[in-house]
Amino acid sequence: MNKKRFIGYLFVMVSVGCIHAQEKKIPTQEYKLWYDRPAQVWTEALPLGNGRLGAMVYGTPGTEQIQLNEETIWAGRPNNNANPDALEYIPKVRELVFAGKYLEAQTLATEKVMAKTNSGMPYQSFGDLRIAFPGHTRYSDYYRELSLDSARVIVRYEVDGVRYQRETITSFTDQVVMIRLTANRPGQITFNAQLTSPHQDVMINSEEGNCVTLSGVSSLHEGLKGKVEFQGRLTARNQGGKIACADGILSVEGADEATIYVSIATNFNNYLDITGNQAERAKSYLSEALLHSFAESKKNHVDFYRRYLTRVSLDLGEDLYKNVTTDKRVENFKETHDAHLVATYFQFGRYLLICSSQPGGQPANLQGIWNDKLFPSWDSKYTCNINLEMNYWPSEVTNLSELNEPFFRLIKEVSESGKETAKVMYGANGWVLHHNTDIWRITGALDKAPSGMWPSGGAWLCRHLWEHYLYTGDIEFLRSIYPILKESGLFFDEIMVKEPVHNWLIVCPSNSPENVHSGSNGKATTAAGCTMDNQLIFDLWTAIISASQILNTDKEFAAHLEQRLKEMAPMQVGHWGQLQEWMFDWDDPNDVHRHVSHLYGLFPSNQISPYRTPELFDAARTSLIHRGDPSTGWSMGWKVCLWARLLDGDHAYKLIADQLTLVRNEKKKGGTYPNLFDAHPPFQIDGNFGCAAGIAEMLMQSYDGFIYLLPALPTLWKDGSVKGIIARGGFELDLDWKNGKVNRLVVKSHKGGNCRLRSLNPLTGKGLKRAKGENPHPLYAVPTIPKPLVNEKANLNKVEIAKTYLYDLPTKAGEEYILIGK
Repeated sequence: MNKKRFIGYLFVMVSVGCIHAQEKKIPTQEYKLWYDRPAQVWTEALPLGNGRLGAMVYGTPGTEQIQLNEETIWAGRPNNNANPDALEYIPKVRELVFAGKYLEAQTLATEKVMAKTNSGMPYQSFGDLRIAFPGHTRYSDYYRELSLDSARVIVRYEVDGVRYQRETITSFTDQVVMIRLTANRPGQITFNAQLTSPHQDVMINSEEGNCVTLSGVSSLHEGLKGKVEFQGRLTARNQGGKIACADGILSVEGADEATIYVSIATNFNNYLDITGNQAERAKSYLSEALLHSFAESKKNHVDFYRRYLTRVSLDLGEDLYKNVTTDKRVENFKETHDAHLVATYFQFGRYLLICSSQPGGQPANLQGIWNDKLFPSWDSKYTCNINLEMNYWPSEVTNLSELNEPFFRLIKEVSESGKETAKVMYGANGWVLHHNTDIWRITGALDKAPSGMWPSGGAWLCRHLWEHYLYTGDIEFLRSIYPILKESGLFFDEIMVKEPVHNWLIVCPSNSPENVHSGSNGKATTAAGCTMDNQLIFDLWTAIISASQILNTDKEFAAHLEQRLKEMAPMQVGHWGQLQEWMFDWDDPNDVHRHVSHLYGLFPSNQISPYRTPELFDAARTSLIHRGDPSTGWSMGWKVCLWARLLDGDHAYKLIADQLTLVRNEKKKGGTYPNLFDAHPPFQIDGNFGCAAGIAEMLMQSYDGFIYLLPALPTLWKDGSVKGIIARGGFELDLDWKNGKVNRLVVKSHKGGNCRLRSLNPLTGKGLKRAKGENPHPLYAVPTIPKPLVNEKANLNKVEIAKTYLYDLPTKAGEEYILIGK
């Protein structure tokens, strides 16, 4: 692999001990998106990516448009945005909250606590490659495909009896975009190609060697001058015919075939350093790519990609609608219950993560790496009160663990910039992250207080570090990230206060993202002691306590946190049987807000369980029922996960059906665009990732002290198989089922230890025995949750749990175990 492909430093080499690098057997079914017409709008174009470069292929015969991104083209320059006035005014905001003056508190926070410099910089498009083919508007017999099996876009059509094909890849191994143009007759490839950009004052030149260059600089935004310099380079290699380059136009005439190459690079080194040479980098990528034939580059690209893709396969049944275009399959889903489309959608989520989060690069942002605007919605930043985290929910369970590396490096970097913000805004040690950050790793409170007055982003990010340890058991990884956990825990230890009503230790000011409450007559979000904050800090401090024991360090600090945990508010069940979202019983049963923040304890956390906390389990279910099903795309993705944790496969399936509702140009309709992108709307990638994680949760869960097989299998998925999914503790599972029951299970133990299995039907196999007592596997320890406070008016439902069989399977590292369902 080209070692120059990424500039920057690695925070930690993510453990891949639970990963098989070798390809598994090639699945018998194809997984692809296909269409019988070109894309008319961006959300019909087909996404390609190699982590660093993104391309959206329209497939128009007359003039091909390929919209291009490079992951480090962001407006602005290195900066942080903490507001020093916050140190004086946060205590005053807190006083107003405690006095019940929530709107006044929120207004003061907006005026005096939020960032005064900027609210973060936008991720920006590079521009477009446009290729004009004279006479090709007379096309017929059109076909366009994104192959999820090989990460390629293929376009075919006929003009005047000649069959044309375009094959596009964003090469993982050569780090350039390649478009191979062929025809079934010699001498038929003629085109003009050029690079265009929406950026101001770009310079376009033609150079020797038939190369076009486009050079520019990122935008000024909110008073911060853009200083990310970028260059794109365009050239082609032809067989037969003529090639020429002038006035920014690359021309090929009468060739038998041709391959177009686009290279893009920037001066970005890391969030503090933009002294790189974008021209040298772009030239280096291009010159190295040109050393290989297209056939060799394609093979290397596909081989690299399939090492990730083929780790997991999902088969939910025969592909009954293979002759129907993908957009029509989405449109028809509620009538057809197209199981193969669900499996395709699952693999599409994994595909998007592979293509937008490669080690050494930037993490997937609000749109992954695909963005056609200079100033996209929400700046396409890293929104940390749900969206960034949701992007990485599939990473461990769907066997893509090392793709966390860019995310984990972001966490390290915001822990660095967040130390300054903690001092400047709170006068505290440790580090803080509010609800959003960008490539410059800003950590101040941004936008306005209704969303921005939330200091708990760092706690949520830390949960992902701990989860990686739970999946891998990697002690050295835990040792390397422990200081980040500790410093985040220290921040909360210092800034939390006792509230005046119950004397609980709480975070104030904060909010339950981004929901208004009846304590303010629905006019403010700003509050104290929000349930999600309590859940996040419980997880953070509990992880620090466990890590200190594992690493034999900081015993006094751990003991201190154990005492502080006893001072915090327990979860509460309100008067209509709901899990309270706030410290007070403010929940509105008619509230259908897209955020379901207080259900973090159910998913992605493990604080709420049908076995350990049935009262909270029922209350969470009541809350979720009242929130309703249809919502923004990412919210429905979260709800798939939540209904899976509630062990209701048919309701989880209904949310998948709601998500697989076709959205074309509707402005306020969540669902799925024709190219399978998630519709918030507009496009946000988190819904794709949330649904992929939710489908995995429907088939296997490992959060509750055991591995639960088929815990939320929908009635419609009677037969199927999933292979290669990962349970906590480093157990890799190949599972197939018939008539809704486990038929065969292969457990591959990467770390050894006890494998505790829960199944709805009996299992048999060598070494299997009935489980007794607590699971001795240390990575399956479950937290002791404080007894909830239940309103005396609450009418709780008895939690009905299906009969199951609980087994222990002692395992050795590197061994496989085959179990059969009875």
